[in-house]
Amino acid sequence: LRQAFIADGLAVGLRVAVQALDRRQALLCLLANDIDQEGYSRLVEALCQEHHIPLLKVDSNKTLGEWAGLCKIDREGKARKVVGCSCVVVTDYGTTGTQAHTVIEGYFKGID
Repeated sequence: LRQAFIADGLAVGLRVAVQALDRRQALLCLLANDIDQEGYSRLVEALCQEHHIPLLKVDSNKTLGEWAGLCKIDREGKARKVVGCSCVVVTDYGTTGTQAHTVIEGYFKGID
């Protein structure tokens, strides 16, 4: 996600993420399991299924917010003041030859 963040390829937040999903610009969708409104998660899941976009669920919205870069990093390299995020959509991976990108692609190929 850091490479996608650098390449300005993240749609962070529910409204922007749903717009990217509806426009079929999304390559990958990450959804937090602890969303307040159940209708939001059903909407995102339905859009991902309809447009055949891989969906990955994350346990906590704080974890997803940290992954998306919605935090401050202190001198020790630990995340501070993490803002929760319900949904993140990757629209551009940035560099695709990384080990993390290969692992994610292999995970979704194994599911299909």
